[in-house]
Amino acid sequence: MDLDIDAGSAALRDEARAWLAEHVPAKPLPSMDTAEGFARHREWEALLAEARWSVVSWPEAYHGRDCSPLQWLLFEEEYYAAGAPGRVGQNGIFMLAPTLFAHGTPRQRDRILPPMATGEQVWAQAWSEPEAGSDIAALRSSAVRTDGGWLLSGQKTWSSRAAFADRAFGLFRTDPGAHRHHGLTYFMFDLRAEGVTVRPIPQLDGEPGFAEIFLDHVFVPDEDVLGEPGEGWRVAMTTANNERGLSLRSPGRFVAASGRLAALWREHGRPASAADRVADAWIGARAYQLYTFGTASRLAEGGSLGPESSVNKLFWSHVDVALHETALDLLGPEGEAAGSWVDGYLFSLAGPIYGGTDQIQRNTIAERLLGLPREARR
Repeated sequence: MDLDIDAGSAALRDEARAWLAEHVPAKPLPSMDTAEGFARHREWEALLAEARWSVVSWPEAYHGRDCSPLQWLLFEEEYYAAGAPGRVGQNGIFMLAPTLFAHGTPRQRDRILPPMATGEQVWAQAWSEPEAGSDIAALRSSAVRTDGGWLLSGQKTWSSRAAFADRAFGLFRTDPGAHRHHGLTYFMFDLRAEGVTVRPIPQLDGEPGFAEIFLDHVFVPDEDVLGEPGEGWRVAMTTANNERGLSLRSPGRFVAASGRLAALWREHGRPASAADRVADAWIGARAYQLYTFGTASRLAEGGSLGPESSVNKLFWSHVDVALHETALDLLGPEGEAAGSWVDGYLFSLAGPIYGGTDQIQRNTIAERLLGLPREARR
């Protein structure tokens, strides 16, 4: 792994830093889990796209800059260091788009990626079901053949951004006789189509960060099947590996947060009782940063994301929880009114669950990386 930054990458980083310094809102945007906040974040996506910062790793033909993985990481570090808003389009940009580049047709990419890059179309992740959360292969939602396409039926739940999003992607069972991971197909569908009902799920704060999606014979044309019918599991692993391994949780997020934690520790008199925890969080964030640089180098040399993504997922989700717990302990009683630290802590608690629980990640590591015997499954 070469950690030297070439002149072109340094120039890109400097350009991003200058643009973000000029354009990042002085005050945080309203929560994207509200109608107003969702609309404001959509406007931010459009502003990013106008300056070609919304999807820097994509080809120029799709509003990108053709950035290498390392350049993308440098941009992400600048983005979080600047305190820029969370990305309302992240489900599409960081999970569906890599899947489209890997498995989609040119026509699908031309049709779907441009409005995704500008925030004109925001995507929800329709992955989990009431009895198939982390164990996606247990899903029951189905799709049956009809003239020109498919009819989707079933229920999805804990669907991120679905309360206000435009479209969604998910797996459906197209061969009910096939065993678990077989007979699944990857579909993209309109959340406003006839037969779709979206029911927001209020969080502890009352805001609908998630929603249930009910589908009753919803027509989806063949052009919205991603990959081959029946090959959905293989296609979905591209999405899952990106969610766990690189693009969804870039290290810039944790490096910036660990820097703010260290500053908070200094502001509170550098208490010795918290020094080790602050140092551990800072070291953990940078360890993840260096590991990700290694992943970027591997991708640049033609490698791909695989089950190693589960190591990433376990690591960053627990670094995030420890980091925010330390911040709230430093703040003491005033932490309950600390705004962004409380919001960050509540969100971090979901990290060991979404994208596959810790138990799923440990099974993947044990079976696919360490070669241990498979867990007995029903």
